[in-house]
Formats: sequence, structure tokens, C-alpha cells
Amino acid sequence: NIVGGHTIKSEEPIFGLAVVGTVHPGRVLSNAGAKPGDALILTKPLGLGIISTAAKNDQDSRGAIGEAIRVMTTLNRAAAEVLTRFEVHALTDVTGFGLLGHLRNVTAASGVEAEVRASAVPVLDAAREYVTAGIAPGGTRANAKFLADWVEFAPGVPPGQQLLLCDAQTSGGLLAAVPEASADEVARALAEAGTLASAVVGRVTGKGSGRIRVV
Repeated sequence: NIVGGHTIKSEEPIFGLAVVGTVHPGRVLSNAGAKPGDALILTKPLGLGIISTAAKNDQDSRGAIGEAIRVMTTLNRAAAEVLTRFEVHALTDVTGFGLLGHLRNVTAASGVEAEVRASAVPVLDAAREYVTAGIAPGGTRANAKFLADWVEFAPGVPPGQQLLLCDAQTSGGLLAAVPEASADEVARALAEAGTLASAVVGRVTGKGSGRIRVV
């Protein structure tokens, strides 16, 4: 069963890949089951696209690419194993569409709306510095443009932080919607398992058309 893939824009074919495997029908976690009142938990920090772009452009003044590679090469296996022990209503990876792009897919598929607390979202320190200097990949800017119709930012969220939440990740973390009552327990279990982040970054606010508010 092909469950994932990768796309590159190029004049010539370069490569293609897919993840092939099997999953028990009773253990499928989709992006379509988020419920009002759910908490949103993220398992890796953001900023990988911005740091990678800085490195490619010889602008990685903090030498952060090493940390970014460590994040990208850390599997989501530990996080997935923890989440299978709890009630999880919806689950997505955070990759090319960024945190807000993948959350938008969850909210749209689930028929709900959500709120994200920007200050609660884990971000690699160098990415904050670089995005303020105007460094960001084209994919991140494209995400922000697309999401303008879906996301409302509160006045206190600066432009750089808005772009970070749209940053296109390579091998990012998982974003899970879990019942609010178990959110702290899930976050503790993720931390104990050694995941790179275990942050409650927002909540599902109610039924709706998929819109997201960032505060």
C-alpha cells in the first residue's frame, strides 16, 4: 500500500520515492478525525526549511545545519509508538506544507476550526534569527500565500513568526489531536520517550470549515 511520496519541480526527472508497507485497518490514524476540544501536540521543532536555505546560500552564520540534520535524521518512531498507547483523534506529519498547512488539512478534513498559540510552538533558535533577516525557501513563502485564505493571525504575531509557522519541513515531526483531558499525560510520555519536542501548541475550537486562528 503506497502511503506517501515526494515531489520535486524540475525540467528533468531527478528521483521519486514512496513509503510502501502495510497497516492493520484497526490501527489507522487519519487526518480527518479531529474533534472540538482536542489539544494539538507537536513532536519536533520547526525551522528546518529556513536553516537549510541559509546553509545552501552560505548564510548559515550560526552553523545550525548540523542541528537541523540531527532533527531531520531523527525518526518519528518513538513518537508514533507513544501515540499508539493513547486515544488519538487525528494525526499528520509536518513536512512540505509546514505546520499550518498540515493543520489546515486536518481541520478541513475534520470539519473543524483550530487555534494555535505561536509562543508555544518549538522553533530552532537559528531559524528565528534567519527568518528575521529575510531568509526563507520558496516553498515556505508559497505556503504562506496559500494559507492567507485559511489562517487569521492576531495583531501581535510578527511577520517572521508567521512565516516560521508556514516553513516547509523535511522530515518534520508529528502533529496529533488528542482529547484535552489526556494532553498533559501524552506530552509527558513523549518527553520520557525522548522526542525532540512534546509541545501542546493549540486546540480545536469547534466545528467549522477548516479555518485557523494564530494568537
